[in-house]
Amino acid sequence: MNAFSHTGNAPTNATQAKDRLYTQLSGSLSRMARAIAHTADLCEQMETDLHAMRTFAGLDAAKFMTVATNLHPEDDEVSDEESRT
Repeated sequence: MNAFSHTGNAPTNATQAKDRLYTQLSGSLSRMARAIAHTADLCEQMETDLHAMRTFAGLDAAKFMTVATNLHPEDDEVSDEESRT
């Protein structure tokens, strides 16, 4: 007679525990895969936003320089005259 209490193909406590742990692992891996996909989407959006910010900063700087030049055109003329002497 067998010293173990299981008979035939009935799952043991160890088998049930293993199956439960594999199910938990599967759920954790699924959640992690979704989180990684979400992170990738956020990174792509951030890349788009950074590009837009670079474009905006470049245009804003160009506008600022244009306005500054138009506000003080005599400063450029004075510096040109000083450099000739």
